[in-house]
Amino acid sequence: MATTKVKGTSKKIKELKGIKPEKITDEQLKKVQKAVNNINRSQLDIGSMELRKHEIMHNIAGLKDELTVLQSEFEKEYGTYDIDIQTGVINYKEDGETNS
Repeated sequence: MATTKVKGTSKKIKELKGIKPEKITDEQLKKVQKAVNNINRSQLDIGSMELRKHEIMHNIAGLKDELTVLQSEFEKEYGTYDIDIQTGVINYKEDGETNS
């Protein structure tokens, strides 16, 4: 007697017997791996951006210190550090007072 194989029959028999699959399909595994890899890559990118942000903020702090030194020099030399950064004109107070 010849038996005919019906698609999905063995799966249905396993379900009826209470046998659960041991693994997900290869296609499902690839999709999960791709999603996890994309998440990991994105998190790595965020880490790289945060590191760059920290470096830039550190650079800004150094530039602010440099500006403070320049202001101090201008205060000693000109009595004020109120200077137009476009033209270099020193802005003295009209009543002769200097900025502090």
